[in-house]
Amino acid sequence: MTLQEYSYARERPSKLAASCLLLALLMKNLGGWTPTLEYYSGYCSQDLHPLVKRLNFLLTYQPRHKLTAVRRKYSHRVFFEVAKMTPIDMLKLEEKLKSC
Repeated sequence: MTLQEYSYARERPSKLAASCLLLALLMKNLGGWTPTLEYYSGYCSQDLHPLVKRLNFLLTYQPRHKLTAVRRKYSHRVFFEVAKMTPIDMLKLEEKLKSC
């Protein structure tokens, strides 16, 4: 989804990937950012928090009529129906990020 948004073009791809991973971990309640992830990614959790919030905002407020082919593709069980997942409420995300 970020490929269609110009504001994400200035983000480092590694930081964007790490932020997406952290958001996915939080959405699935699989824990937070571990020392191993920090070591191999080069990013501490606090470095990723602003971008994680922006990504969650994008997921929450993305118009449904945009990117329908992508949404349809990732709604398939082959891709674990990730497009059907509901984003985290922004206040709950704030709480989860504080505990990371």
